[in-house]
Amino acid sequence: MNKTATLLATAALIGLAGCAKKPPKQLPPAPSQEVTTTTTTTPPPANENNGPTPGSRADFVAQAGSDTVHFATDSSDIDSEATGILTKQAAWLAKFPNVRVTIEGHCDERGTREYNLALGDRRANAAKNFLVNAGVNAARISVISYGKERPVATGSDEESWAQNRRAVSVVPQ
Repeated sequence: MNKTATLLATAALIGLAGCAKKPPKQLPPAPSQEVTTTTTTTPPPANENNGPTPGSRADFVAQAGSDTVHFATDSSDIDSEATGILTKQAAWLAKFPNVRVTIEGHCDERGTREYNLALGDRRANAAKNFLVNAGVNAARISVISYGKERPVATGSDEESWAQNRRAVSVVPQ
């Protein structure tokens, strides 16, 4: 090693030695044998009645009464029950103008795949058109048809078929 490198190394060691911590004049007391624990709880979010968070999917379902409207066999007509639900959905969407919604059209198991995809599309668009006519911006609503591919009831009877003939408004989490 040359003389300059030795001098630099020595200066660095002297500098580090000057930075070393000095022991405290008085040591803290030894830990006691007694162990204390504290439990902290996070307070719930500021929500007046501890219900669903405003603007959430749960809030949507709670305010609208349902995210689903049902249809008669081979129909995409909005009946009086669906009108009530969709009116409440439109009111909720008006309160939260930045929330987008996807409307899924579904059918029962009867009919061909192609026919049911087209019928599911008509059902989803019927719900969309109702919401648009109620004042919801059409750009916030997308539609998709699942036809008979996603049943909620698996039976092959009128009760199951009635549950599967539906349009579902899906609000993101």
